[in-house]
Amino acid sequence: MPWRGVAGEGQVGTHGWAYRRRQPEGTVLYEAVRENLATLLAEASEVGRGLPRYVERDFARYLECGVLAHGFARVRCESCKDELLVAFSCKGRGVCPSCNAKRAHVTAMHLVEQVLPHVPYRQWTLSFPHRVRWVLLKDVGLLSDVLTVFLRAVFALQRRRARRQGLRGGQAGAVSCIQFFGSCRS
Repeated sequence: MPWRGVAGEGQVGTHGWAYRRRQPEGTVLYEAVRENLATLLAEASEVGRGLPRYVERDFARYLECGVLAHGFARVRCESCKDELLVAFSCKGRGVCPSCNAKRAHVTAMHLVEQVLPHVPYRQWTLSFPHRVRWVLLKDVGLLSDVLTVFLRAVFALQRRRARRQGLRGGQAGAVSCIQFFGSCRS
């Protein structure tokens, strides 16, 4: 069935599977945020200046993400004229696991299909203790410097390994995905 108006959603009826709206309102995370957000915001403002506005905004958007009452698109199958509603997403970066997963998937597909050559790859992971993570989160310049030093070290290691195998003139490259608390900022 050719559905019009939705890209990337899982909808088709003739092949035995159908679009199923995700229901964030029924998840433990949604309930925890809905029930405790006001308390969190109040206590954060009592302790100091409160949470940054973008954090408050991400939580508010998350509570609307995927909920039909907060907006949707009506989509119709051109062949059978069946209709369904697709809730809008928040497209947030911090709180929403659905939007984070979608962004990670779309980014990975773009890299694999459009950017990266078809050659072998190696994945490197650099992680820090929580205190260091907080410092890097607050100082983007320092984070950039740390990443640069890390990549220089990895590239030097790769060049040494290549020379030992008799390979000369190879080039190293990197795609970095910096994650804080489950969000991917690339």
